[in-house]
Amino acid sequence: MTQVAPLDARWQLYRLLSDPFRLRLLALAAEEELALGELADLLGESQPNLSRHAAPLRQAGLLAERRQGTRTLVRLDAAAKNDPVVCDALAAGRALCEKDGSLARIVTIVRARDQKTREFFARPPRADEPLVLAPELPVYIAALASLLDQHGLAVDAGTGDGALLDVLAPAFDRVIALDRSAAQLARAERRVQARGYDNVELYSAEIGDKTVRNAVGAGADVVVAARVLHHAPLPRETLKALAALLRPGGHLLLLDYARHADEALRDAQADVWMGFDPRELEDFARGAGLEGARARDLPRGLFQNGVDGHLSWLLLSATRPAEKTNHSR
Repeated sequence: MTQVAPLDARWQLYRLLSDPFRLRLLALAAEEELALGELADLLGESQPNLSRHAAPLRQAGLLAERRQGTRTLVRLDAAAKNDPVVCDALAAGRALCEKDGSLARIVTIVRARDQKTREFFARPPRADEPLVLAPELPVYIAALASLLDQHGLAVDAGTGDGALLDVLAPAFDRVIALDRSAAQLARAERRVQARGYDNVELYSAEIGDKTVRNAVGAGADVVVAARVLHHAPLPRETLKALAALLRPGGHLLLLDYARHADEALRDAQADVWMGFDPRELEDFARGAGLEGARARDLPRGLFQNGVDGHLSWLLLSATRPAEKTNHSR
């Protein structure tokens, strides 16, 4: 703990605290950490004159300062309260501040700090302002990641331009992202470099390739496949390959279109299948040896933009069974 700086003689501390201005300064700094400009306002003095009085108090260890940008914040040093002389000085300074009203004005000073913030957020939005995903989304995901029991490895199967990496990379210690298209993987690489994701490994490979299985090792905690299945020649086999990348107890999350009748998407996106039925996806998952398979609709308001914004989406979730332990007598 910081101690009050030693003085040549005890009388020097009394001399330092004999000035009513310094007593008031100390009392206000003991009440709240304040910027020098705020203290100058409260004490009705110029900031240079305030700094001249604060300097010896800081040198004696009575005041602590810290910088915040161009501002200097001042507070009473915690150790100073242990000195009985300082305690008497604080009581006297507080009485002076109560008398001149500066103590009560601290509330007003503190409230004024966020006045510009209040004005900024009070500005009315534009009528045509689009509702887009927050650019801070990866930061929010990183905060939520602390709620995950297992966040060692995630696999982004069919990563495309890597959009899903903004969700997975902040949440998992390691991410394997794969795509069979070198052009798409180049887009994902650009995102990885721009975001500084040093925990992402990119693979130009099919889902079932040996290089991917070797990289996954004992299995992933989560395998995510977003809009992959409707491009797969054999969806049932693709889901089996996805399930094989999971560790025992790992989770599969599959996002794809609900069954639709928009033939134009075959040309626009080279789709092979026109979506899936929920029961069909659940059947695929059970056939891949997964348990707890559940396919459900996603809220339409989440994906209104884009060429496929008019379609309904499904989320399939399933789990690879945990390994059973044999007990022998």
